[in-house]
Parts: sequence; structure tokens; C-alpha cells
Amino acid sequence: MPLPSDEKLLALSGDVLKAFDAIFSLHPGFRPAHAKGELLTGTFTPSKDAISLTRAPHIARASTLVVVRFSNATGVPQLPDNDPNANPRGMAIRFQLAEHVHTDVISHSVDGFPVRTGPEFLEFLRAVAVSDPAKLSGSPLEAFLGSHPAALAFVQPKPVPSSFAREAFFGVTALRFTNQAGVSRHGRYRIIPDAGVEHLDDATAKGKDVNFLFDDLTRRLSAGPISFRIVVQVANENDVVDNATIHWPEDRPLINFGKLTLTGTVPDDAREQKQIIFDPIPRVDGIEPSDDPLLELRAAIYLISGRRRRKAAE
Repeated sequence: MPLPSDEKLLALSGDVLKAFDAIFSLHPGFRPAHAKGELLTGTFTPSKDAISLTRAPHIARASTLVVVRFSNATGVPQLPDNDPNANPRGMAIRFQLAEHVHTDVISHSVDGFPVRTGPEFLEFLRAVAVSDPAKLSGSPLEAFLGSHPAALAFVQPKPVPSSFAREAFFGVTALRFTNQAGVSRHGRYRIIPDAGVEHLDDATAKGKDVNFLFDDLTRRLSAGPISFRIVVQVANENDVVDNATIHWPEDRPLINFGKLTLTGTVPDDAREQKQIIFDPIPRVDGIEPSDDPLLELRAAIYLISGRRRRKAAE
């Protein structure tokens, strides 16, 4: 995947990475956000309903191999799993379509995003970098949150999940899905655990081990597969599809996309985490980016930071 040629986009991407480094410090070989994670392997089995939505190749196959990364928020690699700052959790899915051919889904455990545009995101990060969350009064972060309601909602405390296998995840941006008949609709992914969603109360969460979520993945896999249902919430014709802070009413239809079955871990996980670079843009026939301005920026940041991560691993 080549870097974009837009110099303004590249400059903005670099500034966002610098802001992450200012907040979390630089940890060579790790992601600037969602640094603590683990890779799992498994398969995706498409639903018969998905063909009405998209002609994407992994819908036409009986099954597709996947690699999934679960992660905690922040750029701190050793952040305890029960730290409140570890929310939102991340879940990235790579569908292995052929050798060196793939498409990805990137989601997190909050249904929303703090800002609509890249410059706003940079402004948000810079405000975080120079503010003390314990002393918000009069700070740049307080001013930013006061003028950005979506960001204020995003930073509200969220409960700790009892397991990655019992957390729901949401696609950040809308995508455009096109079926064999050429009919296109916008939608957003939702990833729903078959075990059900379960969160811990504060006292229970505080009593957990610092690595309890990742230890739980190992324990669960030893007992059997971990499974999720992937659905796509489909927008109505007049819904806003280029603004990640605006989400659609719950009465919008959900199309069953398929089932994710995770069965094992990735050998040499630490090395592979440094190598794999997920892509927010689908880059596959039948699933295309919307006009959301965050998509190109996020893709550039993932690529630039991924190259930096790989270089540190050499």
C-alpha cells in the first residue's frame, strides 16, 4: 500500500503521530495508540443474507481465513487491562483473500468518534497532551470538550469488559457496500459476541489482574472457539454517511454479514504484531470508502506508524 501523495494529508498525519507521542511517549516497535494487543487466528463464514449487500469476494466463499487483533487503548504497551484509560478496546480483523491480498475491518468498543475531521482530531490530541485530566478547569481540554459535544460523550468513563469475548465492537466510519446487481448502500459494521456483552462493576474491575483480559483469551481458546456475529447497520437514504460523530437511529436495518470463529493464537505474536499494518480503507470490490474525511487520514497514519514500527523491529 503506497503512501498518499497529498502533502497536506501527510503533514497532518505526521502531526497526529507527534501528538500521540507527546501524550504517551514514544515506545519503539509499538503502535502510537492501542499499543497493547494480541493476535488470534480463525475463520469467517459469510451469511446467506450478505450477498444482498455486497459482491465482495469473502462473501462468495464458503469461508475465509482471518487474523484478529484485540487491543487496549492508549500508546502505553504495559497498560493494565483494568485501567479506565484502556477503553475503548480495539478489534481489527484481516480477511486473508489470497497471498498478499486482504481487506480489513477496524472497530472499537465505543459506538462513535470524538471528532469529524483530521484537523479537529489533531486539536483534540494537542489539548489532551497539555491538560491534566484531574484538573480540567480552565484547561485547553475543557475548552475543546465544551465546544465539541461528541468528544465530551466519547471521553465519558466506560465500563471494563469481563472479556474481549464479551464485548461489542463498532466500525468507526460508514462504508459503501455494492452487490452483484450494482445496488449500493452505506453501512457500518457491528461485531457482536455470541457469548453476550458483559461488563464489570468498578470494584470487580479494580480487583482484576493487570493482564486479565489477555489471559482470559488464552483460557477461553483452550476450552473452545471464541465467536462473534458481524452485522452491518444500513443507512436510510437521507442519513448522514460522512460524519463519524453522527450515528443512525437503532431502527435502521441490520444485515447479517457472517460469523467470526477464532480458534488459536499467532506464533511469534510479538514479531507479527510489529509487522502487520491494518488498513481502515477496504480496498476490495464490493466494499468502498465513503466520503468520510477520517478514512484517508487514518489510513495514512496506520501506514506511517506501521513502517516506523517495522523499522524499530529490524
